[in-house]
Amino acid sequence: MADDVTRAAVDLFAAQGYANTSVQQIVEAAGVTKGAMYHYFRSKDDLLFGIYDRLLSLQKQHLDDIVARGGAVVDVVRAVCVDVIETSIEFLPEGTVFFRSSHMLSAPRQQEVTRRRRAYHDTFAALIERGRAEGVFRSDIPVPVVVAHFFSDVHYLSHWYSPEGPESGTLVAEQLTELFLAGITTG
Repeated sequence: MADDVTRAAVDLFAAQGYANTSVQQIVEAAGVTKGAMYHYFRSKDDLLFGIYDRLLSLQKQHLDDIVARGGAVVDVVRAVCVDVIETSIEFLPEGTVFFRSSHMLSAPRQQEVTRRRRAYHDTFAALIERGRAEGVFRSDIPVPVVVAHFFSDVHYLSHWYSPEGPESGTLVAEQLTELFLAGITTG
């Protein structure tokens, strides 16, 4: 039932915006009562946070798993990049809704999202630093610029990528990753 509510909310938020969507519209679209919705989500804010929380949690778990497996830093970074792009494409509607509406979250929720995104970025930045220390990645570009460059591609996927397009999510993930790596690897 929580999945039905979440899916209805994503569809409605994407179509008409978070601010223009009422709880009543969500429960009607999900085919549940308000009481059932409030069993899973305390508020519309909680629902919006839950939409992104699922993606954040999944990507962080994947990141931790990839890093824990170890290997050559370029291979680890490649796997992380492909994963974050693939999962962002898999959850494209959720990410789109979030990036359009995250400013409407309550302050504590915004801080939580910022904290969790920062933890992900810090791990990613540490991989870039490791690659620099090993002489694999360029050192002439500040790490924050490298990190921002990569994640700008991820954050703008919803502006141009279409699952109905000629390239699969995996192919796009591999192509964007190789472009990124070509720009940061040494000679």
